Amino acid sequence: MLVLSLGMLQPAMGAGALAIGKCGAYGQAYDHAAQASALTAAKKACKGNCTTVTMNRACAALAVDMANPCGAHGYAVAPRISSSLNEATKKCYEHGGKECVIRAWACDAKG
Repeated sequence: MLVLSLGMLQPAMGAGALAIGKCGAYGQAYDHAAQASALTAAKKACKGNCTTVTMNRACAALAVDMANPCGAHGYAVAPRISSSLNEATKKCYEHGGKECVIRAWACDAKG
């Protein structure tokens, strides 16, 4: 017989962030208790001057042009991983990428 106490259940942490830098640099953080700590962790993991995007119970993806990693890139946040991967790749090509591939992705909590 399995008995669970309501006190044992923990709420899922749902804050996450993806930091995007130049030349394919990135940092990611997921399942943080607060958005501020996720942003700090993602930015700390990214090399250089990085831009951050947040995800909360969603997925984020970054695509870069492997023909020129310091050139075109694209990123997206969406409720499902497939949507974020497709959108990030599409944006990379729209920005002039020739050989766009996913460089990083993460899903947070129920994303």
